[in-house]
Amino acid sequence: MRGKTSKKITLASALVVTASLALAGCGTTTTTSQAHPTSLKPQSGGTVVFALPADSNVNWYFPLMNGLNDSVYNAWVQNLMYKSLITLHSTGSINYQRSLASSIKPNAAGTKYVVTLHPNYKWSNGHSVTAKDVVFTWNLIKAASASNAPSPWPYVGAGTGDIPTGVKSVVANSTYQFTVTLNKPANQQWFIYNGLNQLTPLPQSVFDRYPTNMTQELTWLGKVATDPTSSVYHVVDGPFKLTQAVSSQKWTFVPNPTYGGHKAYVSKLIFQYETSGNAEFAALKTGSIQVGYLPNSLWGSRAALNANYNLSVENNLAYGDVLVNMNHGNSNASLNAPNGVGNIFKNLYVRQAMQMGINQNAINAASFHGNAVTEVGILPPKPKSIFFDPNLKTIYPYDPAKGVKLLKAHGWHEVNGVMTKGGQQLKFQLVYSSGSQSFVEEATLLQQGWAKEGIQVSLKAEPFSTIVGLTNNHWQMEDYGGISWGGSYPTGGGLFGKPGVGLDSQGYYNPTMAHLISLTHQPYATEKQSLQALYNFQAFVAHDLPVLWVPWPPAYNEVAKTVHIGSKYVSNPFTGGISPNYWWVSK
Repeated sequence: MRGKTSKKITLASALVVTASLALAGCGTTTTTSQAHPTSLKPQSGGTVVFALPADSNVNWYFPLMNGLNDSVYNAWVQNLMYKSLITLHSTGSINYQRSLASSIKPNAAGTKYVVTLHPNYKWSNGHSVTAKDVVFTWNLIKAASASNAPSPWPYVGAGTGDIPTGVKSVVANSTYQFTVTLNKPANQQWFIYNGLNQLTPLPQSVFDRYPTNMTQELTWLGKVATDPTSSVYHVVDGPFKLTQAVSSQKWTFVPNPTYGGHKAYVSKLIFQYETSGNAEFAALKTGSIQVGYLPNSLWGSRAALNANYNLSVENNLAYGDVLVNMNHGNSNASLNAPNGVGNIFKNLYVRQAMQMGINQNAINAASFHGNAVTEVGILPPKPKSIFFDPNLKTIYPYDPAKGVKLLKAHGWHEVNGVMTKGGQQLKFQLVYSSGSQSFVEEATLLQQGWAKEGIQVSLKAEPFSTIVGLTNNHWQMEDYGGISWGGSYPTGGGLFGKPGVGLDSQGYYNPTMAHLISLTHQPYATEKQSLQALYNFQAFVAHDLPVLWVPWPPAYNEVAKTVHIGSKYVSNPFTGGISPNYWWVSK
């Protein structure tokens, strides 16, 4: 599931993007030290200590989450214990060999989806994972998505992938097969990725505590969701079982002996809490962490770890952006952008000029050591993805002189260094995420680039959590981080479809964009036609600039040379998920 994420978190760890799917396959990466030969035979046993990003906790263990607890760390833990319907390759295609679903067969109209499950997956209490467990999950999702759902709901996935309102029924056809029927035709790939994959089977024999009272059931589930000691978590179908959870300390897992997929090699897996990036780096130097990360701020100290760790520079499927507050379509005028700037930003030529003032190459070099991805649109060119349009090129490269010319052509002229027109000035405040020198450098370079165009921008640092919580009348521009795709089908319904819906907090709206988004949701006779609709949408996003593009930082993973992760990537670049059941420790 896609979502906003902070660059500061990504700079602390490559492994932090919103995601909920397991690793499958490998992708492009840069490794700066030599790993053990891949011909070594995997060995069983050993312990792997995995470092969480600084000040990151696990606090929700039930696979259906509410908005407050929708985090990548919670998703990692859930996916160790509960098997998702589909597992994706690093480029985004479905790996049915590793998926719980052995096949998904949609009809030509995109209204029916027949899903067959692999019969070899069982719950650790001996019961098979069946279609009835999927139907049980569906009934919970429907109830938890309702406006009258009890606290701590509603379900965070409501509204994504037509879940639940677009679904007419979910019916078990047999023990290992079920059919999902939609109310209207949908793009098959879009629904499979964004809708169907939300139906992670849950053991009805364990969780159906109040079968005749759904309100009581949801209230109870909300309580056990945050209680790792509950006996409900003894029954899982994933590769690991949780044996200990100590908040702000560690979470310990052991292999699930009844897992129907690739069984874990390691004897124990520990997720370790870290108080700071410096503390994690110190732990790496002592060897007490086997899989961790190099904080971006300590890039210059990376050689200190080379003797015992392999460093990989990894790029995940996400994009960096700066939001400009357009307040376009807001019904409540009191929530419009301050000082009338929304009426300025909604002019495409202003956004075009501002993009021309962004020197992505300079930001990459100064902030991210040249390892970031220069963004061209809603999907990055790296890592490689089946959904990226290979013909898409940068439309508005850095050219402040051209930006000045464009503004002057629309009646703006400089007065004391600030572009002015009819009493209005191109004078704004940029709120950016605090806590990292790299953010300071990026914001400063943005400020300098725009100054060359007569656009005067003041800077204000705020915590990521503060920025994403600002109402529209309290910000003009935001550099909060960016959007992670997290295994989703990369269309824009929750991003640029309707102001105030999903992640469209900047108030952007264009009827052409809305139409192109709707076309990506429709069914097509061939995959080529479906991709072309997605490419058309991507091209318009790159042209119309609903956001301004800035580089997305890489992640620096450190893996002990005694640990082998089964691929070039620690995390799947398409989903951000991890698969520790493929990791092994050499003696």
